[in-house]
Amino acid sequence: MGRVGKSWLAVAVVLLVGALVVSGVLPAAAASAPKNIIILFADGTAAAQVEIARLYNRHIHNAGLAITDVIMRRGSLGLMSSHPVEAIATDSAAAGSAMFTGVKTTIGTISMTPDGKPARTAAEAARAAGKRVGIVTTATVYDATPASFSVHAKSRRESQAIVDQYLTLGLDVILGGGRDFFLPTGTGEGKRTDGKDLIAAFRGKGYAYAATPSELKAASAQRLLGLFAWEDMAFEIDRDPAAEPSLRDMTEAALRTLAQGSPNGFVLLLETENTDTAGHRNDIAALIHALREFDAAVQVAYDFSRRAPDETLLIVTGDHETGGLSVTYAQKEMTPSSSKRFYAGPEHLKLVSRITLSLEKAHGILGKKPDPAALDALVQKHFPGFTLDADLREAILEQKMLERNCTYPTPCALGRMVSRQTGIYWGTSGHSAQPVFVSAVGPGAERFRGFMDNTEFGKALLGLLDAR
Repeated sequence: MGRVGKSWLAVAVVLLVGALVVSGVLPAAAASAPKNIIILFADGTAAAQVEIARLYNRHIHNAGLAITDVIMRRGSLGLMSSHPVEAIATDSAAAGSAMFTGVKTTIGTISMTPDGKPARTAAEAARAAGKRVGIVTTATVYDATPASFSVHAKSRRESQAIVDQYLTLGLDVILGGGRDFFLPTGTGEGKRTDGKDLIAAFRGKGYAYAATPSELKAASAQRLLGLFAWEDMAFEIDRDPAAEPSLRDMTEAALRTLAQGSPNGFVLLLETENTDTAGHRNDIAALIHALREFDAAVQVAYDFSRRAPDETLLIVTGDHETGGLSVTYAQKEMTPSSSKRFYAGPEHLKLVSRITLSLEKAHGILGKKPDPAALDALVQKHFPGFTLDADLREAILEQKMLERNCTYPTPCALGRMVSRQTGIYWGTSGHSAQPVFVSAVGPGAERFRGFMDNTEFGKALLGLLDAR
């Protein structure tokens, strides 16, 4: 056969393989399986949250957003349903379990089937493939998302047992909050009931341990444990950079560590939990700050992937939506006959930009029996330009719920104050059933295109891990 004939044959083979992949005859994983997989996970985040962060960056900082301008624009894009077995709206345990095992389960369950059998997790599949594995979160490291990615429990509340399983599984990187279930009672705020020091146990297996940003930066071992708070780490809007590293700092440290001595590659789950907690508290300022920091971590991961674009798959997604967030217009005047509309605009984003603390921290400052003068002073200092309406002030002082779907009196009332004066509204302080976005760049990204159930996400992820 001549050179021209061989060239045409090669083209024909490529086209045939491509057609078989698209048609489903050949699995896409067989066509492109990544060496490294980085899952960037914004808990409680759907398209509405990302869009308001994009608009905020544009109007306040004259900047773009890597999530939309790089990952979504250049990669594949899909939508994912999130419901568990027994309900319409889910929790993070059931949602994460479906995404990391490919098996639908019940609310509160960590990677086990509804009949109580362990379902193989993404971390276990990665381990079987000889890959290094890491988890990074702004929550406790044993929280629902990192736990469902890694291990098994009948209840997400089995924190001590989850930490024990991390030690057995041998995750290479663990960064976040949750020092309490690594240390026994009587040691600081330790909560372990068996008297064991799990930080010492990890160190005994060769892990470097970091408790501060400077220790994290200096860590150079091939295995790394970093615990920067007794429980959840602070909101980005409240974070003390001397006490806790940023999500970007933890991302850089995790990638630096996992890339060492990894001939078979690695899998990293990187989560901001702060987006979910901000949604629960109806806190738009904390949400935007958390998403901007998450976006910085996305950019770090993307820059890493560009060094070897044929080796690394980036997936940016969430597990469910929290808060029923929407930017809308409302009546300008509280009269039935009014036809004037209140339209949210850039000036309202500027109002949000002046907020200087999270609603959760405001609740901590005011306490369970808020003082009227302290409340007024807090609003004046930390919410410049905002006015607390009489009904909301009363709800805070009397600590009463505004309605059934708003369960945190102080944060919800302050959040409603911000909503009324910006047009950025919340439908609930819980989770909603809105589908979430999935965007991916790199080898295997095509597996996450279109509309999918969260179990299909899990099967696609496990298929890529099993392909090498």
